[in-house]
Amino acid sequence: MEDQLFPKLPLKEWVETFVSFLTDHLGVIFDGISSGIKSVTDALVWLLSIGHIPGAPYILIIIISLIAWRVAGWKTGLFSLIGLALINNLGYWSETLDTLSLIIISVIFSIIIGVPIGIWMSQKDSVQSTITPILDFMQTMPAFVYLIPSVVFFGIGMVPGVIATIIFSMPPTVRMTNLGIRQVDGELIEAANAFGSTTGQRLGKVQIPLAMPTMMAGVNQTIMLSLSMVVTASLVGAPGLGEIVYRSVTQIKIGLGFEGGLALVIIAMVLDRITQGVNKK
Repeated sequence: MEDQLFPKLPLKEWVETFVSFLTDHLGVIFDGISSGIKSVTDALVWLLSIGHIPGAPYILIIIISLIAWRVAGWKTGLFSLIGLALINNLGYWSETLDTLSLIIISVIFSIIIGVPIGIWMSQKDSVQSTITPILDFMQTMPAFVYLIPSVVFFGIGMVPGVIATIIFSMPPTVRMTNLGIRQVDGELIEAANAFGSTTGQRLGKVQIPLAMPTMMAGVNQTIMLSLSMVVTASLVGAPGLGEIVYRSVTQIKIGLGFEGGLALVIIAMVLDRITQGVNKK
């Protein structure tokens, strides 16, 4: 091995020391976050299962199909009805509810965190130049890397999967919010300013409504990225359809993997068509 011109930076030791510091001094905060997310996901699964009443899967299938028909047309509604009924027939409804809860929680937190950051970026060029490299880092870092600190801080189960999914899928919401607001016609902004609008009024009544299609496109991308993290999150114990696919890989069960993958494709297509329908409306 050739001698290095400069000594190696102890980057690994620095990172491990920093993580140890966080776990030692902020463990109570991480435990609180973990308990909160666990409670929310459990409540959402219970809500999606409609209190575990008899026939609950069919009730939810009909509700989702009606929503799809209302916002995206009868073809999407019919596809949702047939696709979700197929998932239930294959026996993966419980796993589907776990997957939906992981996606819904991740997308909600991504919107809550990402939209304000995107608005902030759109108002200040200095903020945009600072946050853009961070977003690049979040999107280019391999998804598996996010699982390591998630497990260290939050243990095994649904919670680290949700945290890793939020980090991985949030950048599109931030980027598209910033882009949509910046693309609003300058003449409209000048007209709003001419009428004496404050920054909040200009954002709430002009820029954000006109940027909404672009922002919804970012939310759609966030949903798709969340779905792509389902299998990865199963590596740290997150339940759902990803666990089915992961088990099929480790046990070399082609049929099981095809069924789990088909269920994920159906969920992805239903959510994609619904969000696109909302965007068009």
